[in-house]
Amino acid sequence: MHTETDLETTLLGPVLSNRTCDDCTICCTILTVDTPDFKKPAGTPCTHLGSHGCSIHAVRPHICRTWFCAWRRIADMPEEARPDRSGILVSLDFVRGPRNCFEGVSIMVRLLPGSAAIGNGMAGAILDSLCDDLVPVWFTDGSKKMLMHPESSVVSLVLSGETAPAHLRAEVTAWRERYAAFATKG
Repeated sequence: MHTETDLETTLLGPVLSNRTCDDCTICCTILTVDTPDFKKPAGTPCTHLGSHGCSIHAVRPHICRTWFCAWRRIADMPEEARPDRSGILVSLDFVRGPRNCFEGVSIMVRLLPGSAAIGNGMAGAILDSLCDDLVPVWFTDGSKKMLMHPESSVVSLVLSGETAPAHLRAEVTAWRERYAAFATKG
């Protein structure tokens, strides 16, 4: 039996059986959906979103059947980090025409409008649970986007190609090896 692992499963892990969306429908409003069988702009509720969730759940589009936020996949994320409870939506992000190797494929941490997640510490707890692997982590509040992982000194060295100091050499080397295919040639 052949099973193909998608990129989200490779980078974030499989869907966790002990975590369910239940009443959470944040992805049905916040995200852009642009697939052959379904399109929806960011920040606009899906036309099928009703007062009790998806009104076409049994026949929903393929993207809605197969996409799961990072909270559904990353066991290290706090239980309270479910998007409708935390005010933060975390997902894998794909940027067409990235400015650098840290933008193409990354984890995006989106602060939802009206969220108290920064003040109550949830944003920090979520970021702490995500910033250990060789996957870039970005944070956005809707007006600007900031690279949170790796640290800026590592980013500068990876992008410049300069020799890393001894205390950063292993980390910089690991990032360069992982993202060499995306590095721009000067």
